[in-house]
Amino acid sequence: MQALLNSFFSPSRAALQFAIKGILAMALALYVAMFFNLDRPYWALIGAIFLQIRPESGLVIEKGIYQILGTLIGGTVGVILLENFSGEPIIAMACLALWLGVNSGLSALVRRVNLIYAFAMAGMTASLVVLLVMVQPAQASSASIFDIAQARVSEIIVGVVCAALVSTLIWPVKVSTGLRTSARDTINQTLAYLALELDPKGSHEERHQAIDSILESLSVVNDDSTAVRFEGPLGPGRSRASNLLTNKILSLLALVQIFGRLRRKHPELISTRLGEMIDDMYQSFGDIASATTFQDSHALAQALRRRQSQYVSQANDESPLCLRLFKVAQELTADLVVILKSYDALSSEHQPRLNAPRIKPHHDPLVGLTTGLRSAVMFVVGATLWLGTGSSAVLMIMILPVVFSIMMARLPMPILTVVLRRILVGVVIAVILAVFYALPLLAQSTGDFELLVLILAGPYFVGLLCIANRPTLPYGLGIAIPFTIFVMPGPDMSRAFQIDSTMSNALAIFVGITVLYWLFKLITGPSLELMMRRLIRNTRQDLLALPHRRQPDLWFNARMGDRLLRVATYEKGMTSTRNVIDLALTGLNLGHVSLRLHSMIRTRYGSAMDAELDQLQAALAEGFYKSFEGHTTSVFEQAAERFLTQLPKDGLSAEEVELIRGSFERLSMSLDRSRNMIAANQSSNTIS
Repeated sequence: MQALLNSFFSPSRAALQFAIKGILAMALALYVAMFFNLDRPYWALIGAIFLQIRPESGLVIEKGIYQILGTLIGGTVGVILLENFSGEPIIAMACLALWLGVNSGLSALVRRVNLIYAFAMAGMTASLVVLLVMVQPAQASSASIFDIAQARVSEIIVGVVCAALVSTLIWPVKVSTGLRTSARDTINQTLAYLALELDPKGSHEERHQAIDSILESLSVVNDDSTAVRFEGPLGPGRSRASNLLTNKILSLLALVQIFGRLRRKHPELISTRLGEMIDDMYQSFGDIASATTFQDSHALAQALRRRQSQYVSQANDESPLCLRLFKVAQELTADLVVILKSYDALSSEHQPRLNAPRIKPHHDPLVGLTTGLRSAVMFVVGATLWLGTGSSAVLMIMILPVVFSIMMARLPMPILTVVLRRILVGVVIAVILAVFYALPLLAQSTGDFELLVLILAGPYFVGLLCIANRPTLPYGLGIAIPFTIFVMPGPDMSRAFQIDSTMSNALAIFVGITVLYWLFKLITGPSLELMMRRLIRNTRQDLLALPHRRQPDLWFNARMGDRLLRVATYEKGMTSTRNVIDLALTGLNLGHVSLRLHSMIRTRYGSAMDAELDQLQAALAEGFYKSFEGHTTSVFEQAAERFLTQLPKDGLSAEEVELIRGSFERLSMSLDRSRNMIAANQSSNTIS
């Protein structure tokens, strides 16, 4: 409530500019829609409102493109349904429910927020086209069906285009600015985590809080990396730089844990010189994080690389494990230098040549099925009421709540509960603004566009001030969109006298959102335990396929990014311990270590050892999954010993053989450590 009051009575300058831009965008959309005599100009306003969320130019353009694409597809589907089932409302409603379920299910399988809008608009536009014809079935004909579809598509496209133009031309806010800020924060969080991982006094809880923050920040950077492509000639290069940055940060997370876990669990295995290098890294990470310019950070990282080379040159009579860790430290610092260069590319006109895949969404059909079922059921509830009552107000249950069910499906249940409650509060505010302010004034107006805009500007300004701030954004959506439906701005405001119609629509929207809330409670989807097991199983499959992929390290990082975030989110909802995220991070590291082993062997022997390498990789993947189940990981240890006996000694130096042996030792230690932690946690849960 305090945040809501602050939005109204002490808005920031950015919030005021945002609200003014929103008013201009909606006024322009309304004017254009009325100028072309579109049937329901207020849908142009709704199309413009959706684009006010994240108003940065690149994001608005990308969102606009996706909304237009979704609108065109939805309009086409609506026409097809009407041409075939205009006289069969039950069949038409069933097909429409299926279409909405498919779009909702597909939206749950993507990461890109703007792409979710495309699925939402495809469902909403098809619903509008079909339902508005079904309300008056006697007037349905091929010509009227096409006219209605064309009008709905045109109205939404007008709103999208007008909002994009205003966002781009007036007080433009660049997504690249926010991207640089997010990237800098993510790098600083990563450097702090690197130092914390190497700090013997660091706590388990502190490390996991740092990991959670890094993964969430990476998600933000990854989402913005697609939109920045639309911001001028430097946009594509900045998109590549941000992709490379997120990918390499995942590599750092994989590598640094080797040193941290070894220092905490097996300090006796660390030689004196290796310990000195780890202390040097710990100090250097803090210094790099404190540097104020890229040049200073880059110079400190390069100086660390040179010192590491000296440590390696002086490493005599070291154990195989220590020899391997010297190499890993050099790889870690090399990745850090690439990250710093990628950040520099976000701030300069330098176009990076390197590229990396974006973080890929974790596709789980069970999640898509649950999300699609929820949206379909929401529509069926409204359709059943409409078929039984024939009330046009019930149509609101079949449109707006279904759109919200698609847009909010990714939110965790505690957050979703708060969001839906705030939307309902916004609906109540919208009713008050419509009934006691807008409609009485509009009923006395002459219908002039200028007067119409002046009357509507106040309520929309209130809603946009809420949308400008993330904590109050649900209030803003609950105010702006329902207010538009209650008032229905257009050239003919005779409906302003129909307060009963407004109250019926308000009741329908309120009931629909309430039903949606309970559907989220009832149709919860797969259990967290099942989802966790599927995530780990998919990681095992990726470990098996990893050596045969093009650019396998980048491919693996892209696949693991969203998976790590989901594991962290699920585990926080399951237990107070964080053992599975440790195992998932171990899986990320296992992939990188196995790739370096494959590279070394293939450099020396070509494809002669491919069969043995595949057997070893299969054992590694199986050992990883056995760790998750709390079972013994001896399958990998046996495969490693067998591999060493099969390894021809004439192609590798004694030092390289020892490096391989050291890698096997470290992998066995990591798997065994994860197994012990998970088995202990399972035992404690059984006892309790």
